[in-house]
Amino acid sequence: MSIVEAAIKSAQLRFRAVMMTAISFILGVLPLVVASGAGAASRQSLGTVVFGGMLVSAIIGTILIPAFYVIIQSMTENMRQPKTRL
Repeated sequence: MSIVEAAIKSAQLRFRAVMMTAISFILGVLPLVVASGAGAASRQSLGTVVFGGMLVSAIIGTILIPAFYVIIQSMTENMRQPKTRL
């Protein structure tokens, strides 16, 4: 299996688990985002940052991690190949 095929297959296999974890965390932080009452300003600011960070990391992470794997693994395999002299 090529490096790109391996990255695509692993991304497909792990996508559901990663997204379920991220979505459950995001929904768990949602009460902080819509907080009201005493001390609500600090809870809202903390909730907003965590909510946005998890949302961005879930979206970008599912794209960038396989891409970084392809780049690093390609570089590693290129370094392992013996150099031929002419």
